Amino acid sequence: MAKKAMVERDLKRRRLAKKFENKRAALKAIIRDENASSEDKFKATLKLAELPRNSSKTRIRNRCEVTGRPRGYYRKLRMSRIALREFGSKGLIPGLVKSSW
Repeated sequence: MAKKAMVERDLKRRRLAKKFENKRAALKAIIRDENASSEDKFKATLKLAELPRNSSKTRIRNRCEVTGRPRGYYRKLRMSRIALREFGSKGLIPGLVKSSW
């Protein structure tokens, strides 16, 4: 089980990223626009820098929803390999069978 503080920090980052998603996208569009003046681009860059760092999508860490484990994460199932094996052995994931030979 991951530290509760790390899981909560990641949840906070996800909330901030969702909150500032539109504002961030609008500012980045101004910066990338070739027709915009350099002054407007500079102002947009400064406004983008004023936004909270944790509102950036790149700061989000994929974590297992069951245990909070950051590594060995399967995106499709949103859980770690360890939790996947436990749930699969219990028969809680349809179509998943633990192999044996």
